[in-house]
Amino acid sequence: MRVLIEPRKIVLAVSIVAFVLSCKDENPQGPDIVFPSSNVSYSQHVQPLFNQACTFAGCHDDGQHQSPLKLTSWANTVMMVPGIVVSGRPDQSILVSKIQGSLGQRMPPNTNPLNQNQINGIRTWIADSAKNN
Repeated sequence: MRVLIEPRKIVLAVSIVAFVLSCKDENPQGPDIVFPSSNVSYSQHVQPLFNQACTFAGCHDDGQHQSPLKLTSWANTVMMVPGIVVSGRPDQSILVSKIQGSLGQRMPPNTNPLNQNQINGIRTWIADSAKNN
């Protein structure tokens, strides 16, 4: 009996592994971005949080490393790796699963993980169509 694995599932699995392996515990500054409960702005809330918690050297910056995921712009975040952000569906977005810790190691993997306000803010942004606003 031959088992076939869908190519989409292989890409998703490889993306998850690369996502986990790409980050290093090097961020000395704890995230302190505060999100509103509604009208989350990518440019005012999400990207500043990524800049502070995720885009330092060796993690999800534009440098060369294991992960194809770069959290340095809206286009990179939403379009570079399929499934990372599923517009309108935070529960199906790998990003949400990783920052909540429900899919392997919690991201960012340092002593200053995102707080509940920040996790909720990213969930709200994705639920509101992950707009480039």
